[in-house]
Amino acid sequence: MKMDIAFGQYCEGNSLLHRLDPRVKIIITILYIVAIFMAKNVFAFALMLAFTVALVIMSRLSVRVILGGLKPIMFIALFTAVINIFFYKGDEPLVAFWVIKIYKEGLINAGLIVLRILMLLTATSMFLTYTTTPIALTDGLEQLLSPLSKIGVPVHDFAMMMTIALRFIPTLIEETEKIMNAQKARGADFSSGGLVKRAKAIVPIIIPLFVSAFRRAGDLATAMECRCYTGGKGRTRMNVLRAGARDFLFTFVIIALGAGVILINIYAPGYSV
Repeated sequence: MKMDIAFGQYCEGNSLLHRLDPRVKIIITILYIVAIFMAKNVFAFALMLAFTVALVIMSRLSVRVILGGLKPIMFIALFTAVINIFFYKGDEPLVAFWVIKIYKEGLINAGLIVLRILMLLTATSMFLTYTTTPIALTDGLEQLLSPLSKIGVPVHDFAMMMTIALRFIPTLIEETEKIMNAQKARGADFSSGGLVKRAKAIVPIIIPLFVSAFRRAGDLATAMECRCYTGGKGRTRMNVLRAGARDFLFTFVIIALGAGVILINIYAPGYSV
């Protein structure tokens, strides 16, 4: 696995985040997402940024791994920034050329939204993939959703599919890069021409990628059957999940973070998105 493609990849370690209960990680991830979408004020964003940086420090992961995980969404972040810069209206334009007008409010809004996207991916990856093994994530998700099994929902199968999907994201990214390099070696051009030509150039990538993905899925299913995998019915676990004091403390910190964001939005002056 290439280290610059880190999204969805587990990074072994013994930090505080690595030792948290996977069920608690899923819960605090949801609470973090709620808190970051409640942030409307510049100071609230500053608080969320400080907390996200603290997460990176606590995880003891290298900055290279974190930045590698942000690569898949850089285009989306830049596209969002451009949309806000050129289409967000304000009071007095900073730049006015023909039909193009750029406002200070548009620049601030673009920066905050891009920051929200980057923090969202960094924190969720920190909780769910970088510091949590696929097996632990599956067990935690299955136990959290276990009440749904009383009404016939296949909780174990759902949790397994979600975990496998996260696990194979970096594999598919690496496979796409290999296919593109192979097509370039055969003379394919992905960077020149109009929109239609570039769309046609993607076809030689998509078809082999789909074939490779289905082949990997078949190999994985065969391997699971050879190991007598039959689903969650009657299945025991080697490691029983138990939440400790640090798990409850971390949950309380996330709740306090959300409360702080709400108070800042109400009482602290500043630009709001």
